[in-house]
Amino acid sequence: MDLTALKTWLTGLASQLHWPAGVPRPSFLWPQFLWLLLLIPVLVLLYLWLQGRRRKLAVRYASLAIVREAAGKGPGWRRHLPPLLLLAALTLLLLASARPVAVIALPSNQQTIILAMDVSGSMRATDVEPNRLVAAQNAAKAFLKDLPRDVKVGIVAFAGSAQVAQLPTLNREDLVTAIDRFQLQRATATGNAIVISLATLFPDAGIELRQLSMDRMRSIGRSLDQPEPQQKEFIPVAPGSYNSAAIIMLTDGQRTVGVDPLDAAKMAADRGVRVYTVGIGTVEGETIGFEGWSMRVRLDEETLKAIAQKTAAEYYYAGTAQDLNKVYQNLSSRLTLEKKETEISSLLALAGAVLAVLAAGLSMLWFGRVL
Repeated sequence: MDLTALKTWLTGLASQLHWPAGVPRPSFLWPQFLWLLLLIPVLVLLYLWLQGRRRKLAVRYASLAIVREAAGKGPGWRRHLPPLLLLAALTLLLLASARPVAVIALPSNQQTIILAMDVSGSMRATDVEPNRLVAAQNAAKAFLKDLPRDVKVGIVAFAGSAQVAQLPTLNREDLVTAIDRFQLQRATATGNAIVISLATLFPDAGIELRQLSMDRMRSIGRSLDQPEPQQKEFIPVAPGSYNSAAIIMLTDGQRTVGVDPLDAAKMAADRGVRVYTVGIGTVEGETIGFEGWSMRVRLDEETLKAIAQKTAAEYYYAGTAQDLNKVYQNLSSRLTLEKKETEISSLLALAGAVLAVLAAGLSMLWFGRVL
């Protein structure tokens, strides 16, 4: 059997076995070393043979019963426990030699999170108690408490325009103060919120709102006598590949002014930044009164889902204050823990070493010898 056939056989065997739910299913970088596991049944047979040989030798003593009475009760199960522990240790060490790899949850490298929060007039609607804005503020504060203290957070507030309410900081008190200072305004510029968030994450990249307009002009074309402006070459990266930062955008309406949010999402995707979108409010639409004005607002779920998909992130809908808190709890765990394919041979080797030491210790304690 060659190595390819061995790997195929092991894969088929693993698919037939019932793997416990929640336990990572490992693969192996060096599956050829799994042949060494054949030593385990050989050692088991050798141990059974030695036990049988010991019993045959004991029969030769005519006074065996007298000796047993004088010695008292034998070791019983204790005689077999150290060898079994040593066998388990050897099995783990042989598995470690095959370099197993599994997808496990590890602490994320996330260093900065931008909270882009909608402060348009529709956020005063009371369909989410006590109203959408207060529910969003409370959920954001709870989110800050759940985050590790070494994660920086910035706040971007947006309505008809987008402004940085708080630069990324570790100071949670400053962030809470910025959230409490929100003032409702007219219109909704979701695209501007993404661009300003990117400019906050990359302050030296020269990201501006007018950059999208310039890019759109280039796509349409420009006259031959108009010189091309000198810009530093930008090389896009894979969406979601930038693991040091992320954007969470919460909104209850659809874009009414500002840049196209899908164009802004492309800017984020080209820089590898994930934009997690959170929708709050009614999808069907609702009439809201604000400062003597009457407006009908509708949650644009299609665009929010498209933004999340384009940036390799996720979209969440929150219909109540409780749902919103759950969304932020989910995002907290999602951004601080991430599943990675990791080699776990060191963990198996450590477990094997612990079992070997335990086996030797019990043997010394019970029989005065190492196995």
